[in-house]
Amino acid sequence: MKTIELKGTLRESLGKKGSKQVRKNESVPCVLYGNGIEGIHFSITERDLEPVIYTPNVYLINLDLGDKKYTGIMCEIQFHPVTDMPIHVDFMNVVEDKPIAIELPVILIGNSEGVKQGGKLQLVTRKVKVSAFVKDLPDNLTIDVSNLGLGKTIYVKELGKNYPDLKVLTPESVTICRIKATRASREQANETTAGKK
Repeated sequence: MKTIELKGTLRESLGKKGSKQVRKNESVPCVLYGNGIEGIHFSITERDLEPVIYTPNVYLINLDLGDKKYTGIMCEIQFHPVTDMPIHVDFMNVVEDKPIAIELPVILIGNSEGVKQGGKLQLVTRKVKVSAFVKDLPDNLTIDVSNLGLGKTIYVKELGKNYPDLKVLTPESVTICRIKATRASREQANETTAGKK
């Protein structure tokens, strides 16, 4: 899994007043918790957070908090309802000997049979929640759609065979992607049928 370094500043003043001051200085209030840590409050500049917030990728984050360093994942971001700027970020502390639950992005590869027949490939679920040890986590979940025919669907349950080290937490019945019939594909199918008569 990809990693990224972030440097944070420990916060002494907490509460609404303290958070307001942090944001005034173009930083974002953050907290790290989990696996023995009840809550470490710190801030990171908005600029430094941009690479991990505005991306479809998921990162393992090495947090430099002064005298101590931690490894975490970003698990929740709160945005301002008007400006859409991040106003608070929660990080989960990660340890090697305990599995973590995380949402991984889905990447589709291949030119599907259904698309060749005029259908449209639809990615319905962009992220799937899984649980695994850090060492077993891939950057993303790659699905080959080359054999996916017109009107066919790939469900979450089909991920398991490709990723045996992951426990998939998203319900098995959830649709990942499908090939939707279009007017062009239906016309092509009718022409093919008519040609066989």
